[in-house]
Amino acid sequence: MNTQGMSIQELAAVYESSTQYFLNLARGVTADQLDIKDPEGWSARQIIHHLADSEAQSYARLRRLVAEPEGSIIQGYDENLWATAPQLGYESAPVENSIAVFAAVRAGSLDIVKRLQESDLEKSGVHSESGHYTIAKWLEGYSKHPVDHGDQLIRAVKGQK
Repeated sequence: MNTQGMSIQELAAVYESSTQYFLNLARGVTADQLDIKDPEGWSARQIIHHLADSEAQSYARLRRLVAEPEGSIIQGYDENLWATAPQLGYESAPVENSIAVFAAVRAGSLDIVKRLQESDLEKSGVHSESGHYTIAKWLEGYSKHPVDHGDQLIRAVKGQK
């Protein structure tokens, strides 16, 4: 997705659409499908927990980009370490809370996106892993992220790569 040339309203609609795409898929996974995975991939359960954690990070990142001085640090995290920490429950915890977290933080971020001005898209920080990081880049990445993982979730419940 390329955010250039799109209005804030269009960007918000894409962001909201990707939220609904993932929510519809996640809410449709049955109990017997949650732990199906291919040998090299994540199960639906792991994908849902990852989306909740990732979106909680994105929620904080957007607020930092909007409110803090230009050049503030936007902290990355190692998603694979989070996925393998037994205390986080990626392989065992029920998914209902993670689906609720995903829905809530996406709704909160969407509220902010709708209040952005075109000039806000260039506000930036420094991402600890990828460098210069604008609100436009945040929007592009987090509009695509639920779609990519939604597609991965579809493959997981079918036991495909």
